[in-house]
Parts: sequence; C-alpha cells; structure tokens
Amino acid sequence: MPPQPIGEILVQQDDLAHRVRELGGEISRDYEGCDLLLVCVLKGAVFFLSDLMRHIDTPCEVDFMAVASYGSSTESSGVVRILKDLDMPIEGRNVLIVEDIVDSGLTLSYLLRMLKARGPASLEVCALLTKPERREVELPIRYVGFEIPNRFAVGYGLDHAERHRNLPYVAALEDPS
Repeated sequence: MPPQPIGEILVQQDDLAHRVRELGGEISRDYEGCDLLLVCVLKGAVFFLSDLMRHIDTPCEVDFMAVASYGSSTESSGVVRILKDLDMPIEGRNVLIVEDIVDSGLTLSYLLRMLKARGPASLEVCALLTKPERREVELPIRYVGFEIPNRFAVGYGLDHAERHRNLPYVAALEDPS
C-alpha cells in the first residue's frame, strides 16, 4: 500500500518540544518525593515517552504495554487486544499511563479498568493528543499535551499502517481511507 500524502501540520516540532518540557515539569511537581512508574502504550507513545521522561526530575521506572484496536484501519474496531502486558506488578505503585492519542477513549477506558483492578496506589493518564469531539466515553486525563481536530493524525510516533511515525511534527493525512 503506498503511503498516504501528508496534509496540514497540526502541531509543529517546536510546539511539541515546548509542551513536552512543560508536561515533564508538571509531572515532576505532582510526583515529587514519589516513585513513579510510567506505562508506555506501544508503539505510538514511544517517541513521546522518551522525550517526556528526560524532563521528569522525580525517580521513575518504565514499563510497556502493547494493545491493538485499529489494525491498519483508521477507525478503532472497539475490540481491544493485549499484545504485550506489563513486565512488573503495579500493586501499590504510582502509575502514569503515557498515551500518544485519545480518540474515542474506548481503548484507554479498557486499559484504565484493567490496570485499576491490579491495585495501584494511583493511576493517571498523560496523553500527548486528544480529540474531544470524537470521545465516546468520559475519561480522567490528568495531563494533556494538545487538543486536535477530528483528523487522522500521524507523526511523532503516530502512524497509518506503520508509516509516518518518524515525522518530527504531528500532521493530518490528506485522505486516510
């Protein structure tokens, strides 16, 4: 499948860097004196996580989860499959889910329920991007990088059929069908 053409830039590279630095400062203040476990949702949040944790001053560990709800489509199937679970227990830990984008919220809602059942001391969400007009469920997102319009976004870790993750900015696809 040939890559879809890139359209409008939704978040510039400099704006990403500035906001990620701010988020790191907020998280550092909020978790001062605590041990923090960052749970990165693969694959899209890896770029965001690696930049974000460089700006977090409090001690933190990292673990990874991989979930699938899109496949190569541009619409969530609504069915969440765990492809890779956490390597460490989270009971009694301060857990911050690091997510690339919250769209309908269905996948994140499932993750929150599943992880909450494991007994963390706290469970919060840090999302680089949100699309409020697409939300189907209410979610407690403590840290938000940017709200974007209802366009299919790629770049800075986000992909379409595994392409465009390496863009240093977030852009919309011209025709993501």
